[in-house]
Amino acid sequence: MLERLDLTQALSREEYVHELVRNQVALRQLAQQLYFQKRSLVVLYEGWDAAGKGSNIRRVTEKLDPRGYEVHSIAAPAGDERTHHYLWRFWRRIRPPSEKQVLIFDRSWYGRVLVERVEAFCREDEWKRAYREINEFERQLRQGGMVLVKFWMHVSQDEQLRRFEERQNTPHKQWKLTDEDWRNRGRWDDYEAAVEEMLMKTSTITSPWRVVEGNDKWFARVKTLRILVATLAHELGYRVVEDGDRLQLVQDGKAARKSA
Repeated sequence: MLERLDLTQALSREEYVHELVRNQVALRQLAQQLYFQKRSLVVLYEGWDAAGKGSNIRRVTEKLDPRGYEVHSIAAPAGDERTHHYLWRFWRRIRPPSEKQVLIFDRSWYGRVLVERVEAFCREDEWKRAYREINEFERQLRQGGMVLVKFWMHVSQDEQLRRFEERQNTPHKQWKLTDEDWRNRGRWDDYEAAVEEMLMKTSTITSPWRVVEGNDKWFARVKTLRILVATLAHELGYRVVEDGDRLQLVQDGKAARKSA
């Protein structure tokens, strides 16, 4: 699946600025409708190290009401989290729409079938069972009226190496690069096999994976914004219409859709 992606896709600076702003404005309007309809958007970011997840999240949230969104940066479980089922720490981060309408996870429960699988932090029977557990967990979120969007940020090995070396040679970026990043890069094939299986077994009709070609960061940022705008418009009962330099949201007369 990943080998078939066209990683040469790119945007000019003019195209990027134009598409970025108008999709950010449309997303802000749709986030307001989430509040009015008492629904939530949950966005997951998974991807290779240095694939641009953090900068992508910053562009998604740039024009949102800061009172209405929350970003969770997920690291290895610690303290009390280690004594519970791996999904427990995510359940407790799910907020009602009256508090936060947009919840963004920078890394997520898919760590069970990625890093925990590859690094043998859990048994084989545990990560194999996790596919079913995760699909059920996401089905429950959808039945509760939440909109779920899952992004896999994909870059080539050559592009990752270029970004690693750029970080290593730029003083104010060196903190982003660790010995663990280099070690993980050495196990690219193992992680790629885990990613392929994850995409195959957990991309469902109501919660599909959206793979984003990330070699060009501008292209990746605009693509994620377009997906979020289109998905929310569909779920909330709107159509996105081109109106000159703007994206106009038009109510389509149908009730907001909730997935069974």
